Amino acid sequence: MEKKKSNVLWTVLQLGFILLSVLLLRMFVFTPVEVVGISMEPTYHESDRLWQSSLLTPERFDIATFPSPRNGKRIVKRIIGLPGDTVRMENDQLYINDKKYDEPYLDEFKSEVSDGMPLTADFSLETIEGGAAAVVPEGKYFVLGDNRRKADDSRYFGFVDEEDIVGVVYFRYYPLNKIGVQ
Repeated sequence: MEKKKSNVLWTVLQLGFILLSVLLLRMFVFTPVEVVGISMEPTYHESDRLWQSSLLTPERFDIATFPSPRNGKRIVKRIIGLPGDTVRMENDQLYINDKKYDEPYLDEFKSEVSDGMPLTADFSLETIEGGAAAVVPEGKYFVLGDNRRKADDSRYFGFVDEEDIVGVVYFRYYPLNKIGVQ
């Protein structure tokens, strides 16, 4: 009888550990995100499903999620400027700390532009609506949507606080034909 009780207790402890492990993985490593809107096209489309992790430190060009300053709903944007960076766009060319950066994720959209206008209008940190700063402030990020003509991003709502970053996207699991590490 005593052996039976210890076996039951051991099984309950194992199940508890498994459930706790799954819960922690779900909260910090396999957190699902659904893309809403068209601001990240062509990289992500409406209803794409992604996994993000809150354990990853956001780096330049990572795609991160955070609550929208407009309505609090979770949104997906690309991190362009890190704390201390200068960021500007001139003639559809991105400059960070006065160094040119290619944006290959925009090539598809740039090739489709036929109206003679740039995909991304010229701006600098001093000219953005929520900015008026020479550099990205400490503890903040400058983010852009990939669909530059239709994205509501740091050019319009300002910098994103570091503590507001929920996670960094690392995997797309839907649609199945686009599944993979990001």
